[in-house]
Amino acid sequence: MNIGTRKILDRSFTAVGIGSIIVMAVALMIVVVPIITNGIGAVFFTGTVEHRKMLFSEFKRGDSEKLSSEVASSDRYRAKVYGMLTDFEAELETMAPEKKVEYKAKYAEVRAALQALFGPLPGDPEPMLTRFKYGQTRWEKAEEKLHDLLYETKWDNSNPDVMAKEYFVSRAIGFQGTSLVKLFPYVKDNMEKLLLPEFTFYWGFITDSSVDSHFFGGIWPEIQGTFFLAVGAMLFAFPLGVVAAVYFTEYARPGFLNSMLRSANSTLAGVPSIVFGMFGLAFFINTLKVSESKSVIAGALTLAIMILPTIIRAAEEAILAVPKTYREASLSLGSSKWNTIATVILPAALPGIITGGIISLGRAAGETAPIIFTAAVSVGSAIGLADVLTSPTPALSWNIYNLASEHEAAAQIRHVQYGMVLALVSIVLMLNLSAIVLRARISKKLKG
Repeated sequence: MNIGTRKILDRSFTAVGIGSIIVMAVALMIVVVPIITNGIGAVFFTGTVEHRKMLFSEFKRGDSEKLSSEVASSDRYRAKVYGMLTDFEAELETMAPEKKVEYKAKYAEVRAALQALFGPLPGDPEPMLTRFKYGQTRWEKAEEKLHDLLYETKWDNSNPDVMAKEYFVSRAIGFQGTSLVKLFPYVKDNMEKLLLPEFTFYWGFITDSSVDSHFFGGIWPEIQGTFFLAVGAMLFAFPLGVVAAVYFTEYARPGFLNSMLRSANSTLAGVPSIVFGMFGLAFFINTLKVSESKSVIAGALTLAIMILPTIIRAAEEAILAVPKTYREASLSLGSSKWNTIATVILPAALPGIITGGIISLGRAAGETAPIIFTAAVSVGSAIGLADVLTSPTPALSWNIYNLASEHEAAAQIRHVQYGMVLALVSIVLMLNLSAIVLRARISKKLKG
């Protein structure tokens, strides 16, 4: 191959490599940017007076005097809304029966929209669920509910050849000639005075427990549960993985048994995570009875079995990367084999071993399938260390899936879902960054 052809090939491979990096960066941005922008919205947002009422009532947080002043200011404008409702109800009693039935159905929709916007109306019974005790706590959601109040959704089915098209009709049209027609422009023009929006930094999203299935509150139990499960898995898997790697590299002799063990380790690394979840349920809970039902210890053991092959492989490669001259020098000075492994080989391989361990820790933190049957619950409070042997726990990975796919009001709590995703991504990213920093420091210290 001549020099010209070689240069062309070198430039071609360089261009392909750079292009691949750019494509990967763009793909990463497409995934990460929405997570960051929407996730930050769980902490930084425009909150209404209803949010401040909720914080004070549920978490005893806030300035009571300022809140009382805001509630009084908001109530002055809401009183006019309630007065319009009272006037229309009196007007209903004077209508003909047919008209009364027609307007009652429309009026029920208006009341439902106002309840969603402002919370319980005068005369309503005390709600049983917390979600119905308050109006809209976030300004963007309040604007959506305002649209529901002002407009009625209709569907155009006139053309059978195309899918029905959605369109909106002003609700005020349906109340022309009645006293309630004044309600709609009044609410629209005075929305800010009715809900008093202001910029909010809600740090409690990280430190608070959820209220009423994540309608309010934060995600601390999920963060704590993820930490317990991931760290618990490492406490079991890391020592076993390092010991197994030492055996494979220093003590195991070539043969059938060694080949079988290595094949088993490689096979385990490729087993789907849901299989580990079923194994954990069958073995740790039903057979060994480590707990009566789901528990942190059962989930941690299941995750430990799942990440064990990765830790073994990473530790094995790190040990094999240690120069043979280290071994030979230690043995030539009269050191025993085990003393050489403990004082020379393992310290030299420590950067690689720790890197593999922390990467496995990040994987354990992000897994969902292994903890579905062994440890995770959809809703729960934060648990203490004394409860890890008997109690299940919420976890970020499981709750993200649960809120996005199974929650009855998934569309209303998108900010919570994105906030959980951002928290989980941040935790895994910090673990990986810590691995890089720790490896660099240990390597620098070993080099002197």
